[in-house]
Amino acid sequence: MKDLLFFDKMVTPQIINIVYWLMLASAIFSGVTVMFSHYGGGFLSGLFILISGVVGARIFCELLIVLFKINENLQKMADKS
Repeated sequence: MKDLLFFDKMVTPQIINIVYWLMLASAIFSGVTVMFSHYGGGFLSGLFILISGVVGARIFCELLIVLFKINENLQKMADKS
C-alpha cells in the first residue's frame, strides 16, 4: 500500500494493456464503419483508417511501455547506489 501512496510503484503499465485493446477496437470499428457507410469516404479511406489506427495504437502503447521500463531501470540503478 505504501508503494502506491508514495508513487514508488507505477499502476499505469497494467492499464496500458486495457487501453491498447480499447484503441484497437475503436480503430477497427471506425475503419469498418467508414468502409461500408454511404457518406464516410469510401472503402480505401476506411482501409487506411483501419491499418493506420491499428499500427498507431500499437506504436503509441509500445512507446508508453518503453518510458515505464526506462523509469523502472532508473529506479533499480538509484537503489543500487
